[in-house]
Amino acid sequence: MKYLLKNLNVYYKNAFQRADILIDNGTVAAMGSGLFVGGDAAVFDFQGACALPGLVDPHVHLREPGFEYKETVRTGTLAAARGGYTAVCSMPNLKPVPDSGENLKKQLDIIERDAAVTVRPYGAITRGERGGELADMEAMAPYVAGFSDDGRGVQSEDMMRLAMEAARDLGRPIVAHAEDEGLLKKGWAVNSGEYAKAHGLIGNDPESEWRQVERDLELVRETGCKYHVCHVSTKETVGLVRLAKFEGLDVTCETGPHYLTLTDKDLRDDGGFRMNPPIRSEEDREALIEGICDGTVDMIATDHAPHSPEEKSGGLAGSLNGIVGLECAFPVLYTKLVLGNITSLQRLIELMSSAPARRFGLPGGRIEPGEMANIAIFDLEREFTIDPSEFLSMGRATPFAGWRVRGKCLMTLADGKIAWRDADV
Repeated sequence: MKYLLKNLNVYYKNAFQRADILIDNGTVAAMGSGLFVGGDAAVFDFQGACALPGLVDPHVHLREPGFEYKETVRTGTLAAARGGYTAVCSMPNLKPVPDSGENLKKQLDIIERDAAVTVRPYGAITRGERGGELADMEAMAPYVAGFSDDGRGVQSEDMMRLAMEAARDLGRPIVAHAEDEGLLKKGWAVNSGEYAKAHGLIGNDPESEWRQVERDLELVRETGCKYHVCHVSTKETVGLVRLAKFEGLDVTCETGPHYLTLTDKDLRDDGGFRMNPPIRSEEDREALIEGICDGTVDMIATDHAPHSPEEKSGGLAGSLNGIVGLECAFPVLYTKLVLGNITSLQRLIELMSSAPARRFGLPGGRIEPGEMANIAIFDLEREFTIDPSEFLSMGRATPFAGWRVRGKCLMTLADGKIAWRDADV
């Protein structure tokens, strides 16, 4: 199938240029002004909308196999496509946990059958993500983006050392959910701060995150492992990663849209504000903003984590951790960070596309003639209200419900195929 995408502002080699794009057999066949093809092509006139490299999310929960009542590979990847994503990495807290070649294959078969965009899973670090025995990392390595026990930190220093040595030898990164459970109070609901005190809630101490990052970085120095920190939320973690990069360690990290745009002063007693790690203080948010501006924070991931309505109906104290964000992350960040004069659109593209594609070996990250077409087309002038009832994801809990934002995804092409097309196109 051929597609001719006309009258676009194409992001090409770190700048925008007015051009048409011809896609033939999945690849970008030509780019330029006034392209013409015969009657066998589908032609779309975008009237000046922007063609960006497809977004890449290194941290999503697709819930299948095992928790299909929350999300499926199909619904999650359709949500990703609607948000402009052409590739995602899926987390391993599934049933069965992908901790062996056999268990991983069950997930890979579903992905091959149902995924609307590229999905590269993570393999577990430990058997069952229980922290007691290493997973069969060697069997999974050819098929995964890295190894993670996301949802839990690896509590044992000795176990993490073994994991880092194995991952190093296999050429894959350790992707760490950093959380020292010994520093957490049972029943925590929000960040340890003024909101927790004022509302009688148990707080999550920021030290539970950064202390484990501190431990892991010592192990990275020892082992030489590639290391990536998930969902960074504290100023101390930003500082630790900054120093590690200065040392030359092979370390990257991500943060989420909610940590960059909200603080615990914005909390409401709503399950859409309950996640792990929790939304932190203004001081933490400012450190994260500084981190994305100076390059310490490498990428932005949604940590898209859908649950059923019942599981998110208990307010801050009684809901499960996890929010959804694939369908609204780019417009939220474009509105708050780019239009808010905090960072440039070029930097946002690096954070949401190019950097995660490079780090995890995923397709996309740039638009180039001769390469597969992984392209997201956004109308950056289109303003709309985020309405979770319209989400393609089965999850509805998000702190961004009701926000007025700009930057509507009109079409997403994943590996040259139309994965999402807005009704107005």
